[in-house]
Amino acid sequence: MPRKFLKRIMPDHETMREHPHLRKFGQRLTEPRLWHLNRRSVAGGLALGLFVGFMPVLGQMFIAAALAIWFRVNLPVASMAVWVTNPFTFAPIFFYAYKLGAWILEVPMGHYAFSPSWEWFRYEFLKVWEPLLLGCTIMGLLAALAGVLFVRIGWRLVVIRSWSKRPHKHNSRSGV
Repeated sequence: MPRKFLKRIMPDHETMREHPHLRKFGQRLTEPRLWHLNRRSVAGGLALGLFVGFMPVLGQMFIAAALAIWFRVNLPVASMAVWVTNPFTFAPIFFYAYKLGAWILEVPMGHYAFSPSWEWFRYEFLKVWEPLLLGCTIMGLLAALAGVLFVRIGWRLVVIRSWSKRPHKHNSRSGV
């Protein structure tokens, strides 16, 4: 069952509540829906985390955690899902997001050489932010939708499979 697997790999909610950075949220962390491992909570947490993960902002884990508390979806899943963009994947993801946004806005794609400097952000980023943000939003929404469908359908199939493997008992009162 997916719940058993997730319980095994996720940190305990008591440990998360006592974490120094998460202690700031106080009583909000005692909301049971933040820690439940059910189809809706996990799907919501995954969708939220994937959407935030596709946004070109700093502090994605903290944003996802705050939004998970706000929307009352699974907090650990939302915080872990933002790692869809990591040091290995963020460049291709943001490149294709920019490409998608430029295509939709019918903006010619420029050839920009990225350099992590203040001058690049002051001059070059102003040229790419609209297509990048539009592409990231669309890709984030599509990833969130795919995540919800994956969890909902996958969870349902696993439950159906586990139920079908159970031995069937005949009800003696019904006369069957």
